[in-house]
Amino acid sequence: MKHGTLIFFCGKMGAGKSTLAKQIAEEINGILFSEDDWLAALYPTEIKTFDDYIKYSSRLKPLLSSLICEILKLGNSVVMDFPGNTRNLRKYFKSIIHNSGVDHKLIYLKATDEVCLTRLARRRIESPERAHFDTEAVFHRVTGFFQEPREDEGFEVEIIPQR
Repeated sequence: MKHGTLIFFCGKMGAGKSTLAKQIAEEINGILFSEDDWLAALYPTEIKTFDDYIKYSSRLKPLLSSLICEILKLGNSVVMDFPGNTRNLRKYFKSIIHNSGVDHKLIYLKATDEVCLTRLARRRIESPERAHFDTEAVFHRVTGFFQEPREDEGFEVEIIPQR
């Protein structure tokens, strides 16, 4: 039986990860897992700050790991709209790859701070429910943790410059 492929993303806040994840999932007829959607469904009122996001995101990932591995083993490709923005966060994806034995692609959306901040400003208008989180202050806090993927991590990386 052919296994699926795991596709996941790295890029600063506002780089376009969610938009591209949806597009790729449609193009390849893959199963999209959106962290934002899962968190909103499971914890609709609990996430008010970045620290809340960290807390609830860390609860969500273990719940989904075995499900995602099984879907991949059945031959379906999975597109994960979960940030892989630090070496530590990418270990989560590495464990899924290891446990499912599938091919993968890490797509790095490389964007300047200016591009991301412009997109976040537009997103605050288009999605007012996210305005409290998609601020310049949160962007700078989150970007302070950002680490580009490195060759020694062992991922198949596709870099897509954002303008």
